[in-house]
Amino acid sequence: MVPFYTFYSMFGYQRVGDLIWAAADMRARGFLMGATAGRTTLLGEGLQHDDGQSHLLFSVVPNVQAYDPAFAYETATIVRDGIRRMYGEGGGEDIFYYITLYNENYEMPPKPEGVDEGILRGSTASPRRPKAEPAGDGAFLRPASQAALQARQLLADQHDVAAELWSVTSYKALREEALEVERYNRLHPSEAPRAPYVSEALANAEGPIVAVSDYMKAVPDQVARWAPGPFITLGTDGFGRSDTRQALRRHFETDAAHVVVAVLDGLRQAGEGKAEEVEDAIRRYGIDPESPNPGRA
Repeated sequence: MVPFYTFYSMFGYQRVGDLIWAAADMRARGFLMGATAGRTTLLGEGLQHDDGQSHLLFSVVPNVQAYDPAFAYETATIVRDGIRRMYGEGGGEDIFYYITLYNENYEMPPKPEGVDEGILRGSTASPRRPKAEPAGDGAFLRPASQAALQARQLLADQHDVAAELWSVTSYKALREEALEVERYNRLHPSEAPRAPYVSEALANAEGPIVAVSDYMKAVPDQVARWAPGPFITLGTDGFGRSDTRQALRRHFETDAAHVVVAVLDGLRQAGEGKAEEVEDAIRRYGIDPESPNPGRA
C-alpha cells in the first residue's frame, strides 16, 4: 500500500506538525497532498484558509521532497518517480513527499518531450531565449490565472520584450542541490568547480529573472543567490483574504500587470530600460504606486 494523505495545505502542517517530524524521524514513506494550496486560488474563502507558507514549513524537514506542480503531467511525473524512489528495487529511500494541489479548473497542456529530469530537479522552461525571464511556481504558470502567460504577451506586444517562462516545481530541491554543489566545491578545491542546476539552467538568461509565486516571497528567495543576474520576487506576503482571484492577485501585486512592471524595472536597474517606461506601464495598467504594502495591509 502506498499512503496518500490529502488535506488543506493551510492546515496540514499546523495541525499535525509534530507527527510530520515524528514521521521523518521514523523514516516513514508516502505522499502528503496539500490541497487548495496558495494564497489566491481558494476563491471566496477567508484569510485563515489561504496558504502562503506551507512550502516554507516543509523546507525545514530534511527528508521531505516538496513539490509545487502547475500541470497534471508534472504531478504524474513526480508521483511516479516518488513511488520508484520510496518503493523501488533495493529497498527504496527513506523519504516522503509534500505535493501541493490547487483549487482552479484550467486546461491541462500535453506533456512536452524530455521534461522529466527538469520536473524532478525543480524547474523546466520553454525553448525561447528572452531578454527577461518571468519564472513562476504553481498558480502563475497556469492558463487559468494567466499571470505569467499574460505578462509574456503584454511584454511582447506593448513593450518589445521577449520573455521565457519557467515552471518551478521545487524551490526546495533546487536549493538543496545548490548547497550540495557548494559543499562539494569547498571540499574539493583542486578540482574544477561544479555549477548548481539552477545556475546552469539560467546561465543564458539575458536581463532580470522575475519569480512569481502564490506563496510568500521567501519561497522563491531560497534560490536567489544562485541566479546569474537580477532576481526579483513577487509573492503573497500578508494575510489571505476572501475575494475574487483577480482582485487578490492585484492586491498581492502578483498579477500580469505587476509582472510586467517588475520585468521593466529589472531592465531599468540593469541599464537596459528607462524609468519613464516603468512609470508609463504603472499608469497604463492602473497600478496605484501609493497603495498599501500588502505584506502589512
